[in-house]
Amino acid sequence: MFRPGEECPGFLTLSSGTIRVSLTSEAGREVVLYRVGPGGLCLQTFSCLINGRNYTAEGVAETDIEGEVLPPADFFRLLGCDEAFRISVLTSVARRFEAFEQRVEDVALTGFDARLARALLGLAATGTTIRATHEALAAETASGRAVVSRKLADFERSGLLVRTRGRIELIDRSRLEQIAAGAV
Repeated sequence: MFRPGEECPGFLTLSSGTIRVSLTSEAGREVVLYRVGPGGLCLQTFSCLINGRNYTAEGVAETDIEGEVLPPADFFRLLGCDEAFRISVLTSVARRFEAFEQRVEDVALTGFDARLARALLGLAATGTTIRATHEALAAETASGRAVVSRKLADFERSGLLVRTRGRIELIDRSRLEQIAAGAV
């Protein structure tokens, strides 16, 4: 959808699908900042529009997406004269900021076991199977691949999950939820 350095074409609204927004260091290490779904707001796009700058992160469509791009002039006109639109945008910014604040708190103040358990549960939101590499899980948890690999091995030995190449099957969702809540 977008890459660092690219110009922002306008305000994106999704009606279906998901976009993953992430940063990648010069060394190639990636961290997922957030995901945008229907009704959500991309802080990268909002910031680019408001500050008149180019993208600094990458946005990748994780699924087929549908939506529309509101040109910058139309975005600013609606912000100025359409109270419902303005409230919707500002509410979305506030929600995204709260989620971002939680993400920073998780990385800075939460143990890795809980972060990994939350990531696994989030990626398997409606089922028990996750198709993800250790590298992708490292990006989700703001950690390194080796750390993820070691902890997944621990979780597997504890009977919480089973790993196969590119796939993780959650076995004990209840215990993972306890770990995610910091109760274990």
